[in-house]
Amino acid sequence: MKILITGGTGFIGKTLLKQLDSEGHQLTLLSRSPKQYSAQTPANTQLLSSLDGFTNLDDFDVVINLAGEPIFNHSWTDPQKQKLIDSRIKITQKLVSLINNGQQPPHTFISGSAIGYYGDHPQLMMTEKMPAANDFLGSLCQQWETTALAANTRVCLLRTGLVLGSYGGVLGRLLPLYSHWLGGRIGDGQQFWSWISLPDMINAILFLIKNSECRGAFNMVSPNPVTNQEFNDTLARLMKRKAILHIPASLIKIVLGERACLLLNSQKIYPEKLLKAGFQFDCPTLEATLAKILNN
Repeated sequence: MKILITGGTGFIGKTLLKQLDSEGHQLTLLSRSPKQYSAQTPANTQLLSSLDGFTNLDDFDVVINLAGEPIFNHSWTDPQKQKLIDSRIKITQKLVSLINNGQQPPHTFISGSAIGYYGDHPQLMMTEKMPAANDFLGSLCQQWETTALAANTRVCLLRTGLVLGSYGGVLGRLLPLYSHWLGGRIGDGQQFWSWISLPDMINAILFLIKNSECRGAFNMVSPNPVTNQEFNDTLARLMKRKAILHIPASLIKIVLGERACLLLNSQKIYPEKLLKAGFQFDCPTLEATLAKILNN
């Protein structure tokens, strides 16, 4: 297939590009700095700095939209919040406009989202049927999804949880801390963290592309969410470290401000639609996933 990808230089995108290339697809990557990433992308990938030369996207079979300013890296000032919104909405609007301008548009549009859509719900198991939260992340995800759903083709939305891989992502931040005996629970540790292994994330995206009956929002998470305390205990044990530190919720809120919700919100998410569609997880449990990543 001919596939156009945005956000292909990020944590998920890099691995996705390699997998798609290994399957023989013709890849086009949109990047703000194509020269910077040319050495990091598969050799046959066409690199673009903009979509200005396109009047439609009829030459592509699939469009995968993963672009967006990282959510955790900077304080959520009003200008930064607008940057987070614009980096997602504007590129999605552009892609949708080009898709809708065509006579034979791509058969599939895969577009990003996040489980931040749901907000904080202690103990409640949430499926794709839950409404969006009335907070910044809920509003951001809802705008992002609504924009993507305007495309005149099959649309699949990726409501993504914590993605666990051997480099980058949340483990890229946590592993150095735990290796130096600085791990520990966050807040009361009872908040649920919904996660997915990087290989399962990639395989789920490919599954959605190949299964034409799949459409709408999909929770990209393992069927086995864990509490922060369970996550902490499992990671520490597998790394053969003690993780007895405790970071109070009040301190997290002081340091991170509104961003604290990313660590303190309880989100017990279930991938109901993926499972009903027949997707099988290779790494459904946290212990097996972390053991594989840590080569235990």
